[in-house]
Amino acid sequence: MPVALICGSMAYDTIMVFEDRFKNHILPDKVHMLNVSFLVPQMRREFGGCAGNIAYNLKLLGGEPIPMATVGQDFAPYREWFKGLGIRLDQVREVPGAFTAQAFITTDQDNNQITAFHPGAMMQSQLNHVTDVADAAIGIVAPDGRDGMLQHAAGFAARGTPFIFDPGQALPLFSGEEFRAFIGQADYVAVNSYEASLLTERTGWSEADIAGKVKAYIVTRGAQGSVIHAGGATHEIPSAKPEAVVDPTGCGDAYRAGLLYGMSRGLDWPTTGRVASLMGALKIARPGTQNHRFTGAEFAAEFKRQFSCDLP
Repeated sequence: MPVALICGSMAYDTIMVFEDRFKNHILPDKVHMLNVSFLVPQMRREFGGCAGNIAYNLKLLGGEPIPMATVGQDFAPYREWFKGLGIRLDQVREVPGAFTAQAFITTDQDNNQITAFHPGAMMQSQLNHVTDVADAAIGIVAPDGRDGMLQHAAGFAARGTPFIFDPGQALPLFSGEEFRAFIGQADYVAVNSYEASLLTERTGWSEADIAGKVKAYIVTRGAQGSVIHAGGATHEIPSAKPEAVVDPTGCGDAYRAGLLYGMSRGLDWPTTGRVASLMGALKIARPGTQNHRFTGAEFAAEFKRQFSCDLP
């Protein structure tokens, strides 16, 4: 399999459960002087971040991912996890005196969430350079530090390496002019339906305009599947049916790993989209972003069951 360079964040997600409702403890007329504490008996810590999640999923598929990220002095457990999976870490740079990016998420009984996000070493992502990785055949610029995303996109374009631009939660960081530049440099753009609306608003370009500037414009629509605009054609991709809907966190990253896998293998767009769709369905059935497992034979069998055709 060709090497895929995956630029983005690596992070820890600390997820806590408050066994009550926030509304019972936050008084509306006192929000200007808020001072509350929530007892959270349930807590788990997950490995996450866009680059980490995409790399994990691509490795499951038998791909060759190289995550490129900046991490902190607390990265050791994550490093051991990826080493055990056989994922290359030579492009993961530890920043002295910094913490790895991390989110602290507290969920109540109504599924409301209070989240604090510390970007930490992620803000130094520009210390890495895609031009340092000679064997990368394809890449992706996923959400990361602002300067790093700008630099990585320019680097891929300069060396002629095809890449996916995936703005995700980094959308608020860039202007319309910068988004137009990203799209001009990228070979592919992948967004969800909400992000697609924002991208249209920011750039002043229609969906057709954006699709006409790249080899493929991919828009995911959750349970409604996804659509891939490529080569003047529009491919409607059905959603795979998950075993259960447990945790949607990381489904987009799993989908993008499926895209990279299909593109690396030279699969057609309808097949690539279905691989990506199935990856999202397998992820959503498990909590966290890197807890689902399967063998190549199991994936092929599930692909045939879901779509009534063989995986090439």
